[in-house]
Amino acid sequence: MKLQIAVIQYLTYRKSLGEQFLTNDYYLRTFVLAIGQKKNLSDVQAKQVSTFLAGNGPITSSWHAKYQALYGFYRYVVSRGYIRTSPLPTTIPKRPQSLVPYIYDVKELKALLDGSLTYQKNRGRLEPYMVRMFLLLLFGAGLRFREAINLTMADVNLSQAVLTIRETKFRKTRLVPLGTQLTNSLFKYALRRQQEGYSQNHDAPFFIGRNGESIKKTTFQSAFRAICKKAGIKRTDNTRYQPRIHDLRHSFAVHRLTEWYKEGSNVQELLPALSVFMGHAKLAGTSVYLTMTPTLLEEAGNRFQNYAFKETLHD
Repeated sequence: MKLQIAVIQYLTYRKSLGEQFLTNDYYLRTFVLAIGQKKNLSDVQAKQVSTFLAGNGPITSSWHAKYQALYGFYRYVVSRGYIRTSPLPTTIPKRPQSLVPYIYDVKELKALLDGSLTYQKNRGRLEPYMVRMFLLLLFGAGLRFREAINLTMADVNLSQAVLTIRETKFRKTRLVPLGTQLTNSLFKYALRRQQEGYSQNHDAPFFIGRNGESIKKTTFQSAFRAICKKAGIKRTDNTRYQPRIHDLRHSFAVHRLTEWYKEGSNVQELLPALSVFMGHAKLAGTSVYLTMTPTLLEEAGNRFQNYAFKETLHD
């Protein structure tokens, strides 16, 4: 049996079970291209598999993601007798250090917003006022990058102060209510966008480049790196990742939780609401964003002390 046919058969089987299987689909199809579409399943060598898994450079989390995709596939073909043994490596390398989110403090957030207006040395592909509004929305509404970049004019209802986020990470659509300050900022952006002559059609991208088209992620990432450099924002620990755009979403969750602690709110009761707001399928998904910062630890500690002190009084 050809490798490509076996992969298609396996993907069809898994998707028939109701799985989206998007990541594994991608890695398995990439595997077929790397090995050869005309290659027989039985001719795939262990060395070829190891080369595919290793990729270029040091071992990253993608090694394990590719391995898991291949592991399921080879279990399938071996169990059906298409081949006798799997060519997967028997030694699994240690997973790299987990990514530690960077939580921007208030001063850094202000520096990012200020830097977004002045980072360009020469006229670039992006309008500075658009870059600033985009960053402000990512933090202010806790959106994923793709959710914000996919917004159309029809998705932004400023009169009702609500965003319609379509086809999210979990293929669901949700409504995101906006606060007064964020709504006012979006209104000013939309007005300037109109004055600049950009399309007002319902299906036009809300955030656009100077060419009037949707913004590519690589273009914005390049701009973000320049802004961070100008603002002097960088890690001083040993973590190999520098502050990222997605860390604005982490920062939103942590700042929101910290404010709830300061306000004396019942955080346990509010977490499900935060989970829905952020578009998570399960509450456990929100916990990933709740990185414990010194401020958050202090507020949690204060809450515990107040609770313990009251209990002592009651005793």
